[in-house]
Amino acid sequence: MSAPAVRTGVWFIGARGSVATTATAGCAAVAAGLHPAAGMVTETPPFTDSGLPALTSLVFGGHDTAGCPLPKRAEALAAGGVLPHDLPSAVHAELAAADAEIRPGGPLPGDTRDDEELITAFAADLTDFGRRNGLARTVVINVASTEPVPAPGDPRLPASSLYAAAALWAGCPYINFTPSTGLRTPALQDAVATCGLPHAGRDGKTGQTLLRSVLAPMFVQRALPVRAWSGTNLLGGGDGAALADPGAAAAKNAGKERVLADTLGTAPEGEVHIDDVPALGDWKTAWDHIAFDGFLGARMVLQTTWQGCDSALAAPLVLDLARLVARAHEQGMSGPLPQLGFYFKDPDGGPAALFEQYMALLAFAGTLRGDR
Repeated sequence: MSAPAVRTGVWFIGARGSVATTATAGCAAVAAGLHPAAGMVTETPPFTDSGLPALTSLVFGGHDTAGCPLPKRAEALAAGGVLPHDLPSAVHAELAAADAEIRPGGPLPGDTRDDEELITAFAADLTDFGRRNGLARTVVINVASTEPVPAPGDPRLPASSLYAAAALWAGCPYINFTPSTGLRTPALQDAVATCGLPHAGRDGKTGQTLLRSVLAPMFVQRALPVRAWSGTNLLGGGDGAALADPGAAAAKNAGKERVLADTLGTAPEGEVHIDDVPALGDWKTAWDHIAFDGFLGARMVLQTTWQGCDSALAAPLVLDLARLVARAHEQGMSGPLPQLGFYFKDPDGGPAALFEQYMALLAFAGTLRGDR
């Protein structure tokens, strides 16, 4: 009799949001051969034989404060052009199964539980998820809306840190795909240092910052001084609404600016503006205006326009990260994984330029294979 297949849990914080819904539906579609794995780096040849969990072995669940079932959420995304129009019906069973594993998040208004009680409840959900589904391990991934930076002296942990703490308490590897605080709070410093779990983050690099991490090294390598670098984002959907909050926008922009400062050696003049345009739905337009000096001080300008769907850009990266971190955990790795900086605006160490990050990722694939 053959041994039972090893199954890996993927637990989304924000499990009914656009990114999680797209990732869940997309995983089912790619696993069934309905669509190619565009955007999934782990499905490219360098990752063959790296021991990553198969897409068919992933079991989805999560926390969310929203009540719209995943099949309905997927239908709304299809109506907005994010998902193929026939995909929600084609993967309805997989979406319904994942939705049955979603538990109430929090804290919601009126919730009287303190931080310890919330962490305990969230950790119990994770433990129960793994036990009921016979999972070898569960990777927790924060894909919820960006939260403002906590106020100094606030005695309560932000929601992202409550979920992150629950992941550690339950023995689950953790990924923060958002700019929110997550593990990066002094209150969790000791727990992070002693948990023996791999973790990665922060803030997924999907669009405008992806271009910045490619273009900034070009200016450095060609010895072209950058005088100013400004940008504007127009977006709608849940992200647009969340980033209309100045505190949340500031947390988001910090990662965008950090890529330039780390690569150029100093932060150039200019700011990034984020405008909520509800009519755009899950689609985004990002403009950059780069002023730089050429030979003999010739003043030059490069302008870029990026138009895309954040959910469709983020979902394959989220699936990549789930598989990579699950494999790292299987191999007994612990602590931050700077080799995964390829995926983040504000990674846990490692280079800032995309090419060097990609080479570090390929070396990590070799480590997972056992190359010497």
